Amino acid sequence: MSLRYYIFLKDVLILALTSFGGPQAHIAMMFKLLVDKRRYLSEKDLIELNALCQILPGPTSTQTITAIGFKIGGPNLAYLTLFVWIMPAATIMALAALGISYLQKQGISLDFLRIILPMAVGFVAYAAYVISLKVVTTKTAIVLMVISAILVYFFSSPWVFPMLLLAGGAVTALRFKQHPLEKDKKLHIQWANFILYVGVLVTAAVLGGATSSLPVRLFENFYRNGSLVFGGGQVLIPLLFTEFVDFKGYLTGEEFLSGYAIVQALPGPTFSFCSFVGSLAMRQYGLPGQLLGSFVATLGIFLPGTFLIFFVIRFWDELKKYRVVRASLEGISAVSSGMVVAAAIQLYHPIENTPLNFGIVVATFCLLLFTKIPAPALILTGLLLGIIIY
Repeated sequence: MSLRYYIFLKDVLILALTSFGGPQAHIAMMFKLLVDKRRYLSEKDLIELNALCQILPGPTSTQTITAIGFKIGGPNLAYLTLFVWIMPAATIMALAALGISYLQKQGISLDFLRIILPMAVGFVAYAAYVISLKVVTTKTAIVLMVISAILVYFFSSPWVFPMLLLAGGAVTALRFKQHPLEKDKKLHIQWANFILYVGVLVTAAVLGGATSSLPVRLFENFYRNGSLVFGGGQVLIPLLFTEFVDFKGYLTGEEFLSGYAIVQALPGPTFSFCSFVGSLAMRQYGLPGQLLGSFVATLGIFLPGTFLIFFVIRFWDELKKYRVVRASLEGISAVSSGMVVAAAIQLYHPIENTPLNFGIVVATFCLLLFTKIPAPALILTGLLLGIIIY
């Protein structure tokens, strides 16, 4: 491997340790370090790569930095980029799950987390507000957002999500004639990575059903969820809550919110939250089981987006010329924003409905909206207050 590749991976590690604030902040830091300082690619290249990753399911900033690695050094460098990018946050979230399990086994109260539980709801509510402002710009999008929020709230089956995303995309795809026509649409598709993507999904589903092995089923669950998430980590939260808290009961609502609050205080991808969920889902198997749970959850959630970006990047320039593709994105984005709205309401249910808790939700939302206080500072303050009070 050339020296340039080592320097690039070092830069990726720097980003993984310093990129707070979600996909938008991640992209801003990529511009600063990878474009302005290192000149690995042009501004136009990064903007186009990020646009592509925003319309694919999976973690946007993770796919973007993986795609940059792919452009610089091919698949091998891309996989190393993915590993370096996700390891710091995923490791910390796995350790956080082990810490919570240890405290529970020792009979130590988790009351010190009470402040950050409603704060986590405030973060999701703020995410719903920001996403809605950006993507819900037409009457059709507003209707789709409201309908998806209602359906997600009242129907907790994990299969509701893909059906709504497909339906939303289909509704706005019918209006493709409103988009300008572009010529020279000749697709040259290499199917290897798509076949790999589908093959892994089918194999995991078959093995999970045949063996009833929890690690295999967890891998399939996270791989499926990673294939359905449009819009980043905030949209992932309602899917995970529905499947692992409401539907399967692997975690309590309080544990789920604790982990989500912790990941808000970390740099790197929000999807690393899955390391926390996977660990607690396998706590009955002790420390080795929890470590395995974190590993399969992390692998499962990040692989689909990686396979898909490898697949699509080769013919993206031709694909985006199709009006139907561009038109469907409006509906997919509107449904995704509705899911986050429903999540903000659902995540409040496990918390005791007191004036204090509701006030913390509102205060967190307002601080995020009207101030520039970093998210990690808010979460650490809440944690310290919880330790002092409880």
